[in-house]
Amino acid sequence: MSCLFLTEQDVAELIDMPRSIEVVEEAFRQLAAGQVQNVPRSRAAASGILLHSMSASAQYLGLVGWKNYTTTRAGMLFHVAAYRIETGEMQVFIEANLLGQLRTGAATGVAVKWMARPESSTVGLFGTGLQARTQLEAVCAVRSISRIEVYGRDGDRRRRFADEMSERCGTEVVPVDSPRDAASGKDIVITATTSKTPVFDGADLAEGTLVCAVGGNFLQKTEVDAETLRRSGTIVCDSFAQCRIEAGEFVQPLEDGIIGWDSMIELKDVVAGSAAGRRSADEITFFKSVGLALEDVAMAGELLSRARETGRGQTLPF
Repeated sequence: MSCLFLTEQDVAELIDMPRSIEVVEEAFRQLAAGQVQNVPRSRAAASGILLHSMSASAQYLGLVGWKNYTTTRAGMLFHVAAYRIETGEMQVFIEANLLGQLRTGAATGVAVKWMARPESSTVGLFGTGLQARTQLEAVCAVRSISRIEVYGRDGDRRRRFADEMSERCGTEVVPVDSPRDAASGKDIVITATTSKTPVFDGADLAEGTLVCAVGGNFLQKTEVDAETLRRSGTIVCDSFAQCRIEAGEFVQPLEDGIIGWDSMIELKDVVAGSAAGRRSADEITFFKSVGLALEDVAMAGELLSRARETGRGQTLPF
């Protein structure tokens, strides 16, 4: 069968956030069952550019695949491809900027589903970029959210973001003037920034909060302080192997003995039911997402199936 090329517009029209959450949740369930192998990200540098490469096999989908993306001063460009296990033939090649935003949001949606209190209705968000948008879409897909307070350094931008997301999510999104306002008294706090230093004080968190840290995937970046980790009863990673080399939030708390790898849990085990994502209503819980290739390959498989059903995409000459 020939290879399909899917554009950003194809991705936007083929899948939404609720389905993305289902796809990503199943990928973690299959990871727990031994049907997925995830290979952590590696990076190649040249003057003015980083090439990021990651891959995964998904036996349950009959696919193997990769995501490559570049970062330069001009921005970021993402591509995903998947191959048929039986033949090694490329099945789909995807422009993947939106795909990446969806799957990152979906991973948070899965974490919120399993780790946030069922009655959670308030969210504090740090960040006003593209990733922040899909984070809110995901949270609103799995919980009945009545109020979101967003903080970003640029006041005009956070006001525009709040107006846009109020309409998109169908709930009240309010810009706030300080990190403490966004962090305190919330059921869920999400960090989706490019900050290299903590964006709020962990002492401001209310009991029972779920913190989702998704913005950083370098050891030199930490959106969340050691106090947040000290106060967290359950700490869940999307992948130990990848968090060991990318989760900057853990570096100092590990060195100081505040946390240990043996006390953390992987998301696959929570989804599979072999570990609890929350042990009590007043426990602060923490989810660290660095982003996994298994999510990209799972999304590619779903997009490929939907594209074939609907006749979308362009046929490539190989």
